[in-house]
Amino acid sequence: MDLSYAQHLEDFHLSRVFDEQREGFYIDVGAGHPVADNASCWFYLRGWRGVVVEPQSELLSLYEFVRPRDIREGRALGLVEGETDFHVVDRLHGFSTTIREYAELAEDFGAGHATRRTPATTLATLCAEHNVGAVDFLKIDVEGAEGDVLRGGDWNRWRPRVVVCEAVAPGSMAPNWSEWEPFLVARNYEFVLYDGLNRWYVANEEEGLRLRFPRRQAEWLVVPHLGHTNRAPFRDDHPDHRFSRDFVGAFLAAAPRLDQPLLLALVLRGERGDIDAPMTREDRARVLARIFPSPRFANASAGLDKIVASTRREFIAKIIDADAFRIMLGRMAASYDGGQILD
Repeated sequence: MDLSYAQHLEDFHLSRVFDEQREGFYIDVGAGHPVADNASCWFYLRGWRGVVVEPQSELLSLYEFVRPRDIREGRALGLVEGETDFHVVDRLHGFSTTIREYAELAEDFGAGHATRRTPATTLATLCAEHNVGAVDFLKIDVEGAEGDVLRGGDWNRWRPRVVVCEAVAPGSMAPNWSEWEPFLVARNYEFVLYDGLNRWYVANEEEGLRLRFPRRQAEWLVVPHLGHTNRAPFRDDHPDHRFSRDFVGAFLAAAPRLDQPLLLALVLRGERGDIDAPMTREDRARVLARIFPSPRFANASAGLDKIVASTRREFIAKIIDADAFRIMLGRMAASYDGGQILD
């Protein structure tokens, strides 16, 4: 393995177990982002595919573009069919969960959460609906609800060869596997590894895989990790540094030509909270400070504070149609579109 994408080297451990297997199938529950902190991304790159389960629609929608071979599933998994409360955490999407108390822990990191009614199903129903056959590994990371996902499976009909379950409580990192591990062991799975975050199990009938399984967690620096490299254009140790630097330049060069709906969507990504709620004077000042933050160039945004709008969405839509915003795009593009060549 040349690069790990997973949160805790899960993909590295799995790569040792599955060795040279070029094709395979996974079920990734609580898949999150299709690349960052993702346990199945490395296998997708090798030609595998699977079912990715992620109730956060913004994250799930990325799979259509980044990992189109995967089956995308936006429901929460648990014990029953129907709907459930899903608590979506701002920014720190890894804290999003069906368990409110764990979502509230994100407040300690300065992140709030919103509760949404979300469609729910069971692992067994999911497998039946998608006509799943053999499953090489099942990864479950659902912020404290792992037991419900496991109990919703049909362990006679679908037997993943390897099961990886997050096994500590969100935030506190206290062990929380005692209530669900006996259930899995009773379904003829053998515990083989605890890596400080996950508990790993191998189906009893998979003796060959069990023998290949590492007996202890790998050292963190055993393989380069995407998490070490941060933002691609600014870090020369990022695998995509050179291209991303050029790509950012190409994007900025094209920015003045972007259509209005796309511009609006891009600018709105920097806003938090309900952008369609009635706008306050503080909202107006905050938006202007974000887009035109430098007091040295106050004339660049002169007059924008007089725009009449009832919501932040409407306000920003009018800003991007104003001369000040168009000239700002031109200033940013000038170093890349041939208008001003800088070393």
